[in-house]
Amino acid sequence: MTAQPIAPAPDTDFDDAAFVAAAGGDWSDVADEIVRLKEERVAINMGPQHPSTHGVLRLILELDGETVTETRVGIGYLHSGIEKTMEFRTWTQGTALTTRMDYVASMCNELTYVLAVEKLLGLTDEIPERAVTIRVLIAELTRVASHLIAVGTGGNELGGTTLMTVGFREREEILRFFEMVTGQRMNNAYMRIGGVSQDLPPDALAFLRGAYPRILRGVGDLEDLLMKNPIYRGRLVGNAYLDLTGCIALGITGPMLRATGLPFDVRRAIPYCGYETFEFDVITETTSDAWGRFMVRMREIRESMRIVAQCIERLEGTPGPVMVADGHVAWPSQLSIGPDGQGQSPEHVREVLSGSMESLIHHFKLVTEGFRVPAGQVFVQTEHPKGTQGVHAVSDGGTHPYRLHVREASFNNLQATAALCDGGTVSDVIIGLASIDPVLGGVDR
Repeated sequence: MTAQPIAPAPDTDFDDAAFVAAAGGDWSDVADEIVRLKEERVAINMGPQHPSTHGVLRLILELDGETVTETRVGIGYLHSGIEKTMEFRTWTQGTALTTRMDYVASMCNELTYVLAVEKLLGLTDEIPERAVTIRVLIAELTRVASHLIAVGTGGNELGGTTLMTVGFREREEILRFFEMVTGQRMNNAYMRIGGVSQDLPPDALAFLRGAYPRILRGVGDLEDLLMKNPIYRGRLVGNAYLDLTGCIALGITGPMLRATGLPFDVRRAIPYCGYETFEFDVITETTSDAWGRFMVRMREIRESMRIVAQCIERLEGTPGPVMVADGHVAWPSQLSIGPDGQGQSPEHVREVLSGSMESLIHHFKLVTEGFRVPAGQVFVQTEHPKGTQGVHAVSDGGTHPYRLHVREASFNNLQATAALCDGGTVSDVIIGLASIDPVLGGVDR
């Protein structure tokens, strides 16, 4: 959208004329308001293709010179209809949809979903110990990968490309592990109702032990590049301020909330997956600004790696199944990683086909029709890398959700955009948005 001055008619009083032409959506409203108030204001678009908007996000900024006087957030450009689509898919297929919401932290989305369905089924306490530990391991590695993206891209948006390359380098170690375990780097659909889709490959823990010091070394490199950099500190300290009162009023959670000094973490407050048995600290800062949020994420990476080390030790001494024994829920399939990605284990296919016709029919119906979930509704929440993620699942007793709604942290946290940006400069908008760390796949679900 462009606004161009209109030349006044020859007999027009120049002082009383308004020379604004605007068209299209809310731009015309903005122009009308400018004329009515007789103010010199400029409205500009940031996005929805701007590289610093963390996805297809549109910010409408009203400026007075370089100062932002009003920030409006436009979302919906990436809307995928995931919640509605799930009403027409089986409960198991829902995992492949939830993983595509916040694609930077896909398996944390999956975890919240499967925990909700398992609560509806009454299976929460029946999940094998090894499967639960694998879930925690994967969730914490996902948290590390998400925070590395937040810190690395945030640094790149301020002009430090090296910060992003270092962050992506260490994230690559984690994605290699994910590919080894699940067959895919992203959108894994690894968490399954009743456990996980398959056990860890024999050499997976050895690979992770080797990658562990390299990841920590890369985190140290990021800390040296950022924490001791006076330019970086000068851009973040005191910028995008939002105190505890503002966070509570807006429903802000995650690193943004903990940067105000409140140690709220669902893993501690409402434990799930046995988090109460792991040793880790809830990280807080008290600056309530962009610098504090950056510090929380950097320190949380080390706490997550601390949990990963505990998971490795437990898994080495905890053999056993990774799926519940209930044949009415557990898929009988056994997946394997092949040259073409993830597929059926040939040995298991032979076993199924050589068994009874009844078992083959059960396998077919369980995969194609799904299983029934008792009527009822539940709400389950977890500590997602972006904040508190909740799933409200409603069942009418059928093979697919009657309704499923996700309380997505990025969506709620984006409400703080105006509070962080109004009164600052245009360049500070980038810092404020980066400190929220939204992912639009989760917002526009």
